[in-house]
Amino acid sequence: MAPVLLQLAVLGVALAAAALILISFVAFITATEMPHLQRHEEEKFFLNARGQREALPSIQDSPTKQLSVVVPSYNEEKRLPVMMDEALGYLEDRQKQDPTFTYEVIIVDDGSKDQTSKVAFKYCQKYGSDKVRVITLVKNRGKGGAIRMGVFSSRGKKILMADADGATKFPDIEKLEKGLNDLQPWPDQMAIACGSRAHLEKESIAQRSYFRTLLMYGFHFLVWFLCVKGIRDTQCGFKLLTREAASRTFSSLHIERWAFDVELLYIAQFFKIPIAEIAVNWTEIEGEHIVYVTADLKSGEDLRPYSCPVTSAGFPVTPRPPSGPTQLS
Repeated sequence: MAPVLLQLAVLGVALAAAALILISFVAFITATEMPHLQRHEEEKFFLNARGQREALPSIQDSPTKQLSVVVPSYNEEKRLPVMMDEALGYLEDRQKQDPTFTYEVIIVDDGSKDQTSKVAFKYCQKYGSDKVRVITLVKNRGKGGAIRMGVFSSRGKKILMADADGATKFPDIEKLEKGLNDLQPWPDQMAIACGSRAHLEKESIAQRSYFRTLLMYGFHFLVWFLCVKGIRDTQCGFKLLTREAASRTFSSLHIERWAFDVELLYIAQFFKIPIAEIAVNWTEIEGEHIVYVTADLKSGEDLRPYSCPVTSAGFPVTPRPPSGPTQLS
């Protein structure tokens, strides 16, 4: 029995190594120079509850809300209402209990092909455009690009990233707020609290195929080896940042798609921004848009620059170096 188990263990290690080599090879041959990022003219405005265009604010402006919630949405007409009902129900109740609490929810439609913007705008009409705003992107940028658009248009002292599927229970924001406060004093008012599903790992592995588990461990190894140390779950979409931390990290962000979380935390660690990892309640939601094999390969490509040294400004040094801090004009 022991020799068989040993052979299986050796086979598993060999398959994991082969998967990592494949991901690295695909990443190397497909990596290109980071694109110049630009905001289209239509993306500089939002529609108020009366359907009139208003200019969006800037992350450089002084905050006027206690909390901004940024919800990236791509083809989410069916799942978005469930998440919005829970989030706005919680936020409204909290405001009733504490009239000094102010918030906004920014839904960023990432070039959806369905009625996501129309569904989201109904909440703007119901709650008013001071509380709910919809930004419709001209074309699909990816989750990271959509969140950055929302962050750069936010008014909150703290900024929460929350997925449109509602996989994380919204009241768990209180856990992130406590984790953020426990990091004080914040250097230059910068701190980040990351929701984490690491405590659910054993249960999720039991429900996954062997191949998906192998890809997951391969990606986690790449993240640990190339980029982020000390964070077990970099990919949870529930993260709370101070305004200063959001401005610093998202202004240096290059990756717009699935692995943007890794770069975000990599940048934060480079700038010595304190990070708390907080366990949150999480449920698998039907209707996932990710194709796991291509997502993992693309993530390997996204991570390739971070196997190289960084400059004094904190940007990766690669054979084809990316541009400097992102400027959305």
